[in-house]
Amino acid sequence: MINRLGRYVLGSYPPAFYLPYGVSWAVGVTALFALADPRVTGWRPDVGVVVAALTFAIDLLLMRALDDIRDLDYDREHNPGRPLPSGAVRVGDLAVLIAAGVVVVLALNAGRGIALVMLAVQLGYALLVLAADRLLGWPRGDDVVTGLLVSFPVQIVINLYLYAGVLHQTGLGPDWHAVPVLLTAATAYLHLEFARKVTRELRPGERSYVTVWGAERTAVISTVSAVVSVVVALTITPAWGWLLVLPLGFVVLGANRFWRGRAVRWPVLPPALFLLSSFVLYLVVALLGKDTG
Repeated sequence: MINRLGRYVLGSYPPAFYLPYGVSWAVGVTALFALADPRVTGWRPDVGVVVAALTFAIDLLLMRALDDIRDLDYDREHNPGRPLPSGAVRVGDLAVLIAAGVVVVLALNAGRGIALVMLAVQLGYALLVLAADRLLGWPRGDDVVTGLLVSFPVQIVINLYLYAGVLHQTGLGPDWHAVPVLLTAATAYLHLEFARKVTRELRPGERSYVTVWGAERTAVISTVSAVVSVVVALTITPAWGWLLVLPLGFVVLGANRFWRGRAVRWPVLPPALFLLSSFVLYLVVALLGKDTG
């Protein structure tokens, strides 16, 4: 089983991408929550941030495994080379991975109060979505918009987990300043979610938002999501916040390739780099904008 799970990780969760992505997400969005709240002074990353980064690295693997189980029937027909449909790993192996991972992340967060609760809610909801798919066949795989609406709360709650970590570190209570941070992180993610499915030519059986909105409109929605993320972030950051505009260069690059270059698909790398660089710059701006003493 260990060998099969190793092949699964390399095939579905390449560490070279997912580890920097998970760590930068956890640290960057945590920093943005601290920066946005005027009650937080003297903030700096602590042990809790390290715990959050480790939690995210594992949590993303668990979400990948849950998605692969949910998409198994589809992948057998359209992506037979993926680890699960190809037989490189079994559903039972992933079930063991998920169970062990849940135990590990909950243990890592023991004693972190509401952060532990938010993490448990996020994991429970993700398992509930899988159960609805396996037992009820809902939402249908080709209903991509409903699928997004059903799965999107996972994104919101995992960011609330990061906010709860800030509150645990500082001893403060919830405050409305968290709302624009949640909007910033959510719309940044939506840019990647929409852009990676923008295409003028659907492959056989491909699931994409263009079947609902068309290629041009989906591309516009993706672009607007990135712009909204940056604009909202600018409203909650100090003078150094202008640095958060820089990741829009990757959006411009993707838009140029798709519209001016008439590419069939929105290029894959720019949206990922937009998200990754945004997370890193959240931390940079927070360290420049808060007293880190």
